[in-house]
Amino acid sequence: MTLQRSLGHISHDNSSNRRTDYLYRISLKGLIKNSAGEVLVVKEAGRDWWDLPGGGMDHGEDIKLALAREMKEEVNMEGNFTYQIIAVDEPMYLEKHDFWQLRLIFEIIPENMIFSAGDDSDEISFMKSELLGSSERETERRVRRYDLASQNK
Repeated sequence: MTLQRSLGHISHDNSSNRRTDYLYRISLKGLIKNSAGEVLVVKEAGRDWWDLPGGGMDHGEDIKLALAREMKEEVNMEGNFTYQIIAVDEPMYLEKHDFWQLRLIFEIIPENMIFSAGDDSDEISFMKSELLGSSERETERRVRRYDLASQNK
């Protein structure tokens, strides 16, 4: 990892032998599939590309609580669900926000399949991931890779 200016960069005094510490924002994304094998995707508020629903984990949250909150905010998911991690992206520096992010992708199986656009989204849809696999946008192409990862678990 290269040293970059970032909100998550912690330097120690010169008398210490400790290495520089880096903090990461943890982003949790949920892959939800319907009975036709289509993936639930969202256009978050103000964005024009598709991605899996999800977002940043807040301090003090456990994984299930963070997933439940993010799914409620973006796709109005309610009720119980099971989840399993299926992919971890390489950490990336988000220059626009000036922090490093680690993205964890979970397959989510909700107890009900009732969804609508939530407070943090403009549009949601179930799509065949193959349609996103050839997109010009890396974020959309990732949806296809996550879907394939869920099939190979």
